[in-house]
Amino acid sequence: MTEDEFDAFYATAFPRLTGQLYAFTGDHGEAQDVVQEAFVRAWHRRREFLADGAPEAWIRTVAMRLAVSRWRRARRWLELVRSTPPLEHTPGPGPERTALVTALRKLPEPQRMALVLHHLCDLSVEQVASETGAPVGTVKARLSRGRAALARELAVGEEEREDDRVR
Repeated sequence: MTEDEFDAFYATAFPRLTGQLYAFTGDHGEAQDVVQEAFVRAWHRRREFLADGAPEAWIRTVAMRLAVSRWRRARRWLELVRSTPPLEHTPGPGPERTALVTALRKLPEPQRMALVLHHLCDLSVEQVASETGAPVGTVKARLSRGRAALARELAVGEEEREDDRVR
């Protein structure tokens, strides 16, 4: 089957198959998705596809199997969600994390972004430069200045907590 023949087959069969799968699934978007996926699979097997002699039946069968598989996966997921009780209470962030976030908020945004991307997201200096659009040297300067400012902020915060404990 040539590309043009496949395109012509697709153009005539897609609406009809989508209508049939819509009746099967009850969801027009889902019907379009599974029929489209069946056509993708058919494209990759187009040589043996015509040998079957019933290409539309093949696509309909594949699309129905895909729809059933999706339905089963969704049902299993729903069963899992229903069987897992929600956590009664999710603990909030600890004092160290709160202090870090508070200190980070006081930094200029470029320094804060460089610190978060490099230290919390484990990106290299080069990757941070690529993501922020800044030169590598600028990222290094932001990291250096940001770490120094963060250390000062955290030290001041620690002193304030010590003063609160003494009182």
